[in-house]
Amino acid sequence: MPRTRHEIDPSKLTTTEIASGRPKGYQLRKILEELADRSGPGALMPSERVLADHFGISRTTVRQEIERMVTDGVLFRRHGHGTVVAEPTPAHTDLLTSFSRDMRARGMTPGSRVLSATVEPATSRTAARMEVDEGEPVLHLVRLRLADGVPMALERTDVSASRFPGLELLDWADRSLFDTIEEQWSVRPATSDANIQAVIADPHDAELLEIEPGQPCLLIAGVTRDAAGAVLESDRSLYRGDRYEVLARARRTNP
Repeated sequence: MPRTRHEIDPSKLTTTEIASGRPKGYQLRKILEELADRSGPGALMPSERVLADHFGISRTTVRQEIERMVTDGVLFRRHGHGTVVAEPTPAHTDLLTSFSRDMRARGMTPGSRVLSATVEPATSRTAARMEVDEGEPVLHLVRLRLADGVPMALERTDVSASRFPGLELLDWADRSLFDTIEEQWSVRPATSDANIQAVIADPHDAELLEIEPGQPCLLIAGVTRDAAGAVLESDRSLYRGDRYEVLARARRTNP
């Protein structure tokens, strides 16, 4: 009989048994990593029941190792489908580079789904972040950022509507904010201060990002300034932990 979608393909494994005398979870992790590598991104992994029955171990042990691999970005859970092999995670190295340019540099096609683009009076908190007067008009732009059509991040951006008038009239589905501001106002980003946290997406954001509730994400909250030190944008972006990572580089300068 043909195998079902969740069954194990022995041809993709060099080891098909769990040896006694060694930690079962460790052995299973190595087997699942090999299976993921040989199956490729998007491939459906065997179900917890199939793995437990095949290797003669508890479903609790199987579940723990799968959860660790989901957290590490090797696997991810696709709602209503099962656990699949994750795509390679792009590593963002320059927070001054626009999302669109960053994705194109990795050979991926960037895109956006505009969820809202409204001009609102700056609240006291927004005014403090933007370094503008309270009540000053601010464009609040919310976009679901895509890479090759797959949700990558939920981006919430605030930009001064008085400094850059007319931004709210543009179609932001295929536009880069940094590129647009540079083209129309000759202003470029120069510095960025960002705070990066590991968080759990709330159910609404998880649905937009097409991830399971409780899946780890990266929250990158920052302020970008131009060469004169004026705030260019304030941004809070929620990135899928299974699709994205941040690479930080530090250099020591001679005193």
